[in-house]
Amino acid sequence: MLCERCSDNDATVHLTQVIEGQVKKLHLCEECASESGFDVEGPTSVTDILLGLGGSTPQEETASVEFERSCPKCHMRKSDFKKTGQFGCPACYETFEDELQPLLKAMHRGERHLGKVPAREGLRVRVSAELAALKDALGAAVTEEHYEEAAKLRDQIRDCESKISQENWEAPS
Repeated sequence: MLCERCSDNDATVHLTQVIEGQVKKLHLCEECASESGFDVEGPTSVTDILLGLGGSTPQEETASVEFERSCPKCHMRKSDFKKTGQFGCPACYETFEDELQPLLKAMHRGERHLGKVPAREGLRVRVSAELAALKDALGAAVTEEHYEEAAKLRDQIRDCESKISQENWEAPS
């Protein structure tokens, strides 16, 4: 396939973009892609571009490395995570928690897991989620001084807790 811009060289850079529901494809050679502003040599992945992690120049990376926070256990920095896409140890999740939350929210379209649950765990997960929601609602009802509603929620919480104890499940914290 030839480059759509110069029609001389083979297209080696293939871009697909969805704009207002329409798929648009662009096939360019490396020269035309570079001239158009695409970094064909950089280590930035498509995931990095979509999540806003990539795109910094090597000068920007070296300038910001001095001031970056690092993990106390493995000494990984945010710039290291940007390059590899992986953390070095479990402590990194706590160290970079404030930067990780918006990233995960963007990747997963929310903060709660809404995917499949194994059949044998389904009831436990539903009851645990219901219990957590009831506790949140109880706190809100007490704060707003809706004591009748709070009493009903308290009774529902007791029912959920009794289901959990009957099945010997661990109650969520």
